[in-house]
Formats: sequence, C-alpha cells, structure tokens
Amino acid sequence: MSDNNHYEVVVIGAGPAGYVAAIRCAQLGLKTACVDAWEDESGAASLGGTCLNVGCIPSKALLESSEKYEQSLHEFKDHGISFSGIEFDVGTMQARKNKIVKELTGGIKQLFKANKVSHLFGRAFIKPEHKIEITQADGKTSISADNIIIASGSSAVEMGCAPLVADKIVDSSGALAFDSVPQKLGVIGAGVIGLELGSVWRRLGAEVIVLEAQENFLAMADVQIAKDAQRQFKKQGLDIRLNTRLVAAEVQDEKVELHYKQADQEHALTVDKLIVAVGRTPNVEKLWDDSVELLLDEGGFINVNDQCETNVPGIYAIGDVVRGPMLAHKGSEEGIMVAEGIAGHPHQINYDLIPSVIYTHPEIAWVGKTEQELKASGIGYNAGAFPFAASGRAKAMGNTAGMVKILADAETDRVLGVHIVGPQASELIAQAVISMELAASSEDLAMMVFAHPSLSEAVHEAALAVSDQAIHMVNRKRKQ
Repeated sequence: MSDNNHYEVVVIGAGPAGYVAAIRCAQLGLKTACVDAWEDESGAASLGGTCLNVGCIPSKALLESSEKYEQSLHEFKDHGISFSGIEFDVGTMQARKNKIVKELTGGIKQLFKANKVSHLFGRAFIKPEHKIEITQADGKTSISADNIIIASGSSAVEMGCAPLVADKIVDSSGALAFDSVPQKLGVIGAGVIGLELGSVWRRLGAEVIVLEAQENFLAMADVQIAKDAQRQFKKQGLDIRLNTRLVAAEVQDEKVELHYKQADQEHALTVDKLIVAVGRTPNVEKLWDDSVELLLDEGGFINVNDQCETNVPGIYAIGDVVRGPMLAHKGSEEGIMVAEGIAGHPHQINYDLIPSVIYTHPEIAWVGKTEQELKASGIGYNAGAFPFAASGRAKAMGNTAGMVKILADAETDRVLGVHIVGPQASELIAQAVISMELAASSEDLAMMVFAHPSLSEAVHEAALAVSDQAIHMVNRKRKQ
C-alpha cells in the first residue's frame, strides 16, 4: 500500500464528533482523513452527519420559523404591532432550513480544505492491522492508519409495532421534511426530539397528541422543572399522555390508526401522520471485521475508557457510539480529547458537567445533579429558585414563564446543579457550566455583579435565594 493511502489518523464519520476530531488532528500536524457516506437529496456528499443534515440544525431552523409565526398571531399585538391576513408558507420555511443546512455543511467542507483533512466519500469497514476498506459507488478502495477514530453516530430507533411508511409514519428525519401541516399529528415519545418536533407543527396549526410510555414527564430532568414545563406545554395545547404504550400503528385510507394502552386500558386514535421519536441507537452494525474483536458494552455501545480508547490499541470511539449522553457537544469534546491524546497532549472531559437542552418554548436546560438525585444519594443541599415572572427583562420581552433553580451542597455551598426552564435557557446554562467547572459556591454567584436588566439576573437571584437573600422575591430557605 502506497504512502498516499496511509494516514496517521483516519476518522470514520463526519458528524459533530468526527469532523471536529479530524480538524483537531490536522491542526496538531497529523496526516488525517475522514471517511463519511452521507449524501444529500441530489446524491452529493454532505458533511456534518445527522446533526447538521437532519437533526440539531434543521430542527432549530423550523423551531425558529414556527415560533415567529406563533408570535405574530398571539404576541405582537401586545407590542402595538398588528397584522391582517397572516399566512405562512411551509415551502419557504423548508427552503430556508435547507439553505442553512447547505451553508453549514459547506462550511465544514471549507474547514477540511483549510486544515488539509482528506475527505474520503464512502462507507468504511475496519479490517485487521488497522486497514480500512471504503465502499463507493464505483468499487472499493483500501487505506491504512496508525490510529482510527470511530465516530459513526446513531440512528433513530424503529418500533416493530409502528413500521415506517413514507410521509405517514416517519422518524425525526421525515418529520423535518413535511410539505404541509397535518391536521392531527401523533408523536410517540415525549423526549427531546418528540417535544421539539411536536412544538414545530403545533405552532403551525396541527393538533398534536404525544404518547409517552414513562409515568413521569421528562424523568431525566429535575422534577420541579419538568412539572413547570409540562404545565406550560399543556397551556400551549400539546396533549401529552403519560404511562401510555403503543400497541400497533398502521396506515389505513390515508390515515394512521393507532392502538395503545394507558393504565391497562385500551384506546384507539386516528391521526394524519405519526412521528416515532423513541430514542436513538449507535451505528455499529457492519463497521468492522469480526477478527478485529472490538468489545461492546451491555447497551450495544462500543466499550471505551475515560479517554475513549477501545480494547484494541490505536482504535478510539467517540460520540453517539459510546457511553454517555447522545449530544453533539459531548461528541465534539471527545473528538478534541482523543486528537490531543494521539498527539501526546492528553486531557480529560468532566462528564458530570455536560449541559442538556430542550429547545421548546420555554426552553429547558440543566447541568449537574437534580433534586431527586441528591435526595436518593443522601446528600444534604440547599435550594434556591427565582421565577422569570419577577424578572424585569423577561417582562419586557413578554416571556415570563419558568424559573432558574440552583442546588448547593448544605455543608460546602458548592453548586451541585442548575436547572432552568424559561427564555434563553440554552444560553443561560453556560453560566452554570462555567461556575461549576470552577467549583463556585452559591455565595460566589451571589456576590458577582450581573447586568441589569438582563435574564442573567435570574441566575444571580436564584443564587441569593439559596441563602434566603433574594432581593426581588419573597424566598423561604429550603434546607434538606
């Protein structure tokens, strides 16, 4: 095999984990290639993986468009702004979304070129001795590498009781491509994806029914925050039915007939379209030869240590194919960590401080421990919360739903968790991550000066509330 076909690093997958890993490896002076098989509707290669092509970015584009439409209907009049004959065009919204996707995926292509990362289009298959076979439309080629980084991402989980049917029973990708608004839309799963996609089409006029198997809403979030969010979604018209298990779904006469059980009672429901959003599964099938002997854990993820090293020397795995939350930013940081390690500059990720965000309205974001986790662990804590209803900036925005909640250790006062439901929670949570990474106490936050008027003041007031010192609300200290 010629030197032209040998690389110091080959990254498999060009999503947020893979393309970041490839760029950082190249920046560190390593000869790097990235193998990826994603193609757009025209059949052309498109970098960015699920996140940029049919996930994070296009969903946020549609969330933004649909929210502006809803604001024009219900909120602008409060500002003295009136319209007549307000209309929306799904085609224009989709075109805008596609333009954003194309610009960002094209941006990665330019970054690869600028950093001298070789983009190899095709499907990778790892063989013994760090050889990689790439399957392309016109045949196969082989390359080799000193180090291999697996970043092949994940795919939507399919349900046997609800097989996908084009434009009728769809996964998240299909739900982002609707060319019209369904009159009645069913969503299976009240998680991040189900809530975000359900919100898009509800704002545009669909009646949305969300069926969720778990008894508790957003069980991974803080209970108080989840309950507050659930109340807001109910006010908006999202029909969320908990403790509900789908039994069967099939297309009949251009409708989708659903049969489900709720509290052991059988029910039927007819919708125009159905979105299946019950989670994602790692893409590890047919990725390596059996003789490579990569180990999987009990969840079907590639087994790795804290530095994302697999059991095979020189092979790493990052992002959605390994343990931890399936979040783009988590995968990106793992990509940087592995690249640095290969180059001889090892560092670690603090997996306890990876923020989670749900881009609904209001937004939901959190980092660190929830109140229920602290109780279960027997850790004493103090809690402080501040409602956006008492925020001057939130009132000026007309966006007062939700709160900021801070949990601090009862003995050391170190911040253990921050939970937000409300406007721009996705931006505010970064303050919490920075503070917690620097081991701040609630007193540290309380002593800092925050700009007025700003949403950030809610973080400041919540920190003050931990010790019953909030200025703009009556607070009762909660010691646990």
